[in-house]
Amino acid sequence: MTSLKNKRLIPKISCFLCCILLWTGCSDVRSQPNGNDSQSAKAFENNLPGNQNQGRHQEFRVMFYNVENLFDTYDDPHKSDNEFLPNGTMRWTAGRYYRHLRKTAQVINAIGEWGTPAICGLCEVENDTVLVHLLNRTPLKEQHYSYCITTGNDIRGINNALLYQRDKFKYLGHSSERIPFANKRKRSRDILHVWGELINGEYLDIFVCHFPSRLGGEKETEQDRLDAAGCLRKLCDSIYKTNSKANIIVMGDFNDNPYDKSIQTILKGSKAKDHLINLFGDPKKLNFHGSHKFQGEWSQLDQMIVSRNWNNYLKKDSPQIFAPGFLLSKKNNRGEQTPLRKYNGKAYKGGYSDHLPIVADFLLPFAGTESRRRLNHKNE
Repeated sequence: MTSLKNKRLIPKISCFLCCILLWTGCSDVRSQPNGNDSQSAKAFENNLPGNQNQGRHQEFRVMFYNVENLFDTYDDPHKSDNEFLPNGTMRWTAGRYYRHLRKTAQVINAIGEWGTPAICGLCEVENDTVLVHLLNRTPLKEQHYSYCITTGNDIRGINNALLYQRDKFKYLGHSSERIPFANKRKRSRDILHVWGELINGEYLDIFVCHFPSRLGGEKETEQDRLDAAGCLRKLCDSIYKTNSKANIIVMGDFNDNPYDKSIQTILKGSKAKDHLINLFGDPKKLNFHGSHKFQGEWSQLDQMIVSRNWNNYLKKDSPQIFAPGFLLSKKNNRGEQTPLRKYNGKAYKGGYSDHLPIVADFLLPFAGTESRRRLNHKNE
């Protein structure tokens, strides 16, 4: 009987001793310094999304898009929006409206590639209702955008708006800037000014614009665009007075080309250091013919203009016109294409917009320990 108990105890004791040996062996291994551990950690850190081959940087993608008459289907008695109603001349039904919302969301998602842009400037947006529907009834719902919009006095009721991702841009405030036109009867879109904080602790001022159109003649309407440009330049100068190294992005549909007087007015500050840089000012550096086509000719009405300090963050060769095949019409007999627009006159085509979006990438350095400490102290 005793021998039987001993036989049963032997394997238990052996197993116990093996466990002790294994535990002590593992303890020895864990206590040994591994020279590759720190290198592996750094390699992992550098391979985080947005950090590939860029070190300690976050990619910050910016886009602008004229979405071509993004109206809701409700009548605003204070605006001339009757043509974009279900019984209006454009036959703007709920089906067409939601189709346009989905197509707009498709473009924003496509520009984002692996992730949607950090900020998106939009023009020809009617109101808050449209933006709420865009961000909650399309696939953009998954991207957690917030928005702000102007409250301009445009006759038709269209406005400028900004979508922003809260994890990349901390919204601090915005204003709807009314343009003082020489023609006192002139009504147009306000300039949207948004300011906020970036992941590296710096501040960013954003302006979204839609200058008066050329309807009625380019020369006849030029003063209106010069008035808008002068107003915008004053807004930029007021920022420079408080911060000589300001981060500024100006984007929009200016209804003028980079070489026109209104754009030159925006670019040139009173001091050389306050000049702005047009990322879409040189057609030779662009990847496509233009962002808008009228009567067979391409033009670059959509532009992105930045301060010198913000230009330091520009990713090389990133400014581009977004012109994938699905945004363009089929080639005609001469091999020419146009933006696949929503309407051609009053004929519904079911496309996207009469403008192509523009996009640029910036690489923001993460704030260091010391700068974060100063930032936290300031916030306290």
